[in-house]
Amino acid sequence: MFERTLLQTRKEDDDMAQTMTTSPMTEKQVERAVEIFRAQLRKHAPELSSDAVQHVFGQSELGREWLEVLRTRVEAISNLIVRLVKKVNRSCSPQEMLDATGRKQYTDRKVVDSMPHGEGDEAEVVFFKPDLSERDGYISDDDLEKEYELRGLIPADPYSVARVNTDDLTFADEKPHGTHWKDADGKWCFAAFVLWGDGRSVGVSRDGSGWGDGWWFAGVRKAAKA
Repeated sequence: MFERTLLQTRKEDDDMAQTMTTSPMTEKQVERAVEIFRAQLRKHAPELSSDAVQHVFGQSELGREWLEVLRTRVEAISNLIVRLVKKVNRSCSPQEMLDATGRKQYTDRKVVDSMPHGEGDEAEVVFFKPDLSERDGYISDDDLEKEYELRGLIPADPYSVARVNTDDLTFADEKPHGTHWKDADGKWCFAAFVLWGDGRSVGVSRDGSGWGDGWWFAGVRKAAKA
């Protein structure tokens, strides 16, 4: 049995292969933000009542709410780990791919056989860890999709994630991580890599139990997929 509940990661280190830098927003970026917002206002102006808009302008919290939208998205991508993997062998079977990781396997055979292969022999895999402090340390797969969306990501295919773990055996020791997808019946499936129980493990199965706190998630940028 493979559990997706982790009380906490073993530790939070500074192993950020590529991370966002922490310098203040520039004046040029301020102007760009205004340009983006202005363009949307002009586009959707016919949909908004002038009288109602004028009334909303008098609400003191309006500016703060606009800022919070930007702040939420900025904070969502401020703690990312990016790994570029090469020579992803998508011609091998899902089982051969898992065997290549050298990990103890906890798998559902039907789910393994139907795992998506993905495309291309290179991939930029982006890892993120959502804040679950206000979710009782739990996130459903449906809500996890919203976290991907917030960061401009889609779930990474298992082959790319497995390659990250083949290249770096220790990565999941301190950053347990996974990805998910829906099968032909619309059921959530997952592949997860972790140092757990009797050693380094990979779990592949189908269930609706969601994820506990401590997990990181693997994605790829939408632009890269297009």
